Amino acid sequence: MRLFLALTPPPELRRRLGELADFAHARCGGRRMPDESLHLTLAFLGEVEEGQALELAEWVQGLAIAPGEWRLDGWGCFKRPGIVWVGSQAPDPTLEELQHELWQGLEARGLTGRPGRFVPHVTLLRRAASLDTDCFPELDLGWPYKEVELIQSLTDKHGARYRTLAVSKG
Repeated sequence: MRLFLALTPPPELRRRLGELADFAHARCGGRRMPDESLHLTLAFLGEVEEGQALELAEWVQGLAIAPGEWRLDGWGCFKRPGIVWVGSQAPDPTLEELQHELWQGLEARGLTGRPGRFVPHVTLLRRAASLDTDCFPELDLGWPYKEVELIQSLTDKHGARYRTLAVSKG
């Protein structure tokens, strides 16, 4: 099964991110991410055997995450896959430390694939026809968090949908 660790936005922020996705979609085209899919990936794990997924779920349920708040204050894009996103303009040390600690725990459990660079972002569009976000409005959104989720990505003829397998202690 295909898994990742993520932060999911509180409902009001999810609604606001959906509005930003609508705005970006109207200007850039592409495939808009559904509101229920909006998240911040902390660790993409890829394909994991069911037994290891159960062990990971137990590990995640035992994690105590220090509460924090991530500031979303800018737009960005990844050219090659045509992704338009919102995220931080400057590094967030608390979020980087959380991502680092999660990868330490994952590597201790035999998982590999830690990225060389962590770019915290929320993907709003995929395969965008335009990646010009220079004239997009300024952002200053707070994302309070206190839990990490282990999420399974399921793909069918309608695309990807996500199912939470475990939530850390809040």
